[in-house]
Amino acid sequence: MASKTPKPGEAVRSSRTGRPVMAALDLLGRRWALRVLWELQAEPLGARTLLSRCDGLSPSVLYDRLRELTEAGLIGRQGQDYALTSLGRALRDAIAPLDAWSKRWAKEVG
Repeated sequence: MASKTPKPGEAVRSSRTGRPVMAALDLLGRRWALRVLWELQAEPLGARTLLSRCDGLSPSVLYDRLRELTEAGLIGRQGQDYALTSLGRALRDAIAPLDAWSKRWAKEVG
């Protein structure tokens, strides 16, 4: 059975308070959630394309993540494809500094 989509104001893993940041961390910490969002950052994609870009991702997990990310308001459908919503694009922009930091980290450590 699929797990419940984390939502602000409701108890989530590691937090009974439902603080928004805890709900977001629960959602984004699920296997493949960030990768699916990452693949959608530039353009809408269909499920088959997402599966081909995410080696090792099973169809059942993909559809669980797509359902959860849709219920959370981060992605939506555009015909047969999935795309970031305005809230999903805002998350992409919020994660951009972490992406920049990780590139710096890779240069300095790697």
